[in-house]
Amino acid sequence: MALDSAKKQEIVAKFAKKEGDTGSPAVQIALITERIKYLTEHLKVSKKDHSSRLGLLKLVGQRKRLMKYLKRKDYATFTTVIAELGLRDK
Repeated sequence: MALDSAKKQEIVAKFAKKEGDTGSPAVQIALITERIKYLTEHLKVSKKDHSSRLGLLKLVGQRKRLMKYLKRKDYATFTTVIAELGLRDK
């Protein structure tokens, strides 16, 4: 299930650099993190849902690449984003 519009707009407003910013790495990382949290809870209940598990692994890899890019390009924003989302740097 995708995020509902209200939750998505709340995340975008929190991490956007300017009005209408939905494509910056910080916003993308935050949105992907919410989807990962949802899928993790779903998979705790539905242990045999292998297609969702593969989707989860794909999202984790995508978030990892975005975090690597953001760390390389804008370290200050990177540290802010991981602190806000409760993620850790490898």
